[in-house]
Amino acid sequence: MTRHGVDRPVDARPLVLEGAAATALPRHVAIIMDGNRRWARAQGRDELEGHAAGTEALRGVVTRAAELGIEHLTVYAFSRENWGRDNREVAQLFALLVETIERETSALVRNGISVDLIGRLSELPADAAERVRRACAATANGTTMKLHVAFNYGGRTEIVDAVRALVRSGIPEDAVDENAIGDALYTRGIPDPDLLIRTGGEERLSNFLLWQTAYTELVTWPGLWPDFGGADLESMMRAFAARTRRFGQIGRAHV
Repeated sequence: MTRHGVDRPVDARPLVLEGAAATALPRHVAIIMDGNRRWARAQGRDELEGHAAGTEALRGVVTRAAELGIEHLTVYAFSRENWGRDNREVAQLFALLVETIERETSALVRNGISVDLIGRLSELPADAAERVRRACAATANGTTMKLHVAFNYGGRTEIVDAVRALVRSGIPEDAVDENAIGDALYTRGIPDPDLLIRTGGEERLSNFLLWQTAYTELVTWPGLWPDFGGADLESMMRAFAARTRRFGQIGRAHV
């Protein structure tokens, strides 16, 4: 384990800001981890090395997020559109997910970080799904931070699955509202993200948390994901604290 990994004990150091901004830090941060393959190409390396470097970056960000007092961290690890990539790369991504979660389980438990997967998990290979399920279950009692890994995830698919679940439940038409749909999503029980960070310089959601990000503050980072670190996360949180969130209402500040 490197010095950046979650194996390093979490040293809780909530970000301290002066004045009213101190109450405006995000409870839930979501990240679109973009740029692994571009990073690898720029380094003259294999794409798998780019994904491995991205995993290393995630270790450091998870540790720093927990130290800063973030309650929920959601990361976009594998979209349903990613199935269209080369079969070798897809297989390597699955193997990397399973190996990383299993390897990090003990450190996550020690640091009180619980992990779960969100997405259409029924489509994952049975062996990989079971190994990840066992590893996640081992972390379930963690209370320092909740790490949500979006894997085989698509925002539109999530909404479709939520609607199908409501139809199967026989819910009356007049009972279908935002709360009912929210409770049928993969993310039920998880607060909507306050801040969404996308690395790699792109400015789009890429089918990530479409329902949940209605009032989320969006920040793009021009660098590639393997180069993103804890200091960059802290900088994003400071930028978030300086914003005024009105949620469509005049004069309404951070909540």
